[in-house]
Amino acid sequence: MTEKELIGIFDSGVGGLSILKKLLPSGGHYLYFGDTKNVPYGNKTKEEIINFTRNIIEFFISKGAKRVVMACNTSSALAYDTLEKEFGTIIKIHPLIQTVAPYIAREGNIIGIMSTCATAQSKTYTKEILKANDKAVVYELGCPDFVKIVEERLYDKKESVEYVKKYLDILLDKGCEKIVLGCTHYPYLTDILTRFAPKDIFIDPAVFMTNIFKNNICSKATVEYFVSGDPEEFRKSAKLFIDIKENINRVQADRVLSA
Repeated sequence: MTEKELIGIFDSGVGGLSILKKLLPSGGHYLYFGDTKNVPYGNKTKEEIINFTRNIIEFFISKGAKRVVMACNTSSALAYDTLEKEFGTIIKIHPLIQTVAPYIAREGNIIGIMSTCATAQSKTYTKEILKANDKAVVYELGCPDFVKIVEERLYDKKESVEYVKKYLDILLDKGCEKIVLGCTHYPYLTDILTRFAPKDIFIDPAVFMTNIFKNNICSKATVEYFVSGDPEEFRKSAKLFIDIKENINRVQADRVLSA
């Protein structure tokens, strides 16, 4: 990775900012795309997700990006193979699950995965973890409304706390030694999760991803932000991780994108 490389990072919403935030201290030039018009990806079909993410990658290519980070577990699970075949010779694609699974596999033998339903149904985490640790037992659990709690900022609601605890208890009852927050939105729920289980049980894949991916050029980081939905709603939700001062550009997401 060089100082001049333009790097695209995308997610269905604000969750991928957890990866961007960890990359910023090392410098670099980034485009961040939040597909907020289509959030959440977890209840979409595979074909829809492929189409959404194909448009985003075409947008990054049109902007001159040389690499793209799929900061979205669902798109990594369902769209990566197709996108790599279509764009792999044009732009380097870094899928979240496939990149971090070998590191997660070292963390324990009984591993729980909290994710969107689409990611859980794909069993991509199980497949990739078992490649690195064939003794592992992996439980993948779809958590349908976790993204909604984050995107709509419902963390303080009693109903949200009870809902998150219900899904956490399922994996704790399985004896999981580690629980992967298998959607980039889910680290936003850490304050709730750690009321009911020790913090060191939880794994944020973004930590592994950024440790692998970050550069060491130590130049000032620059970011351009793009969304397919409401820029100001995105700005409000983003404040959990990044207080965005820059302009947030709204672009079309239902065709080849152009700012």
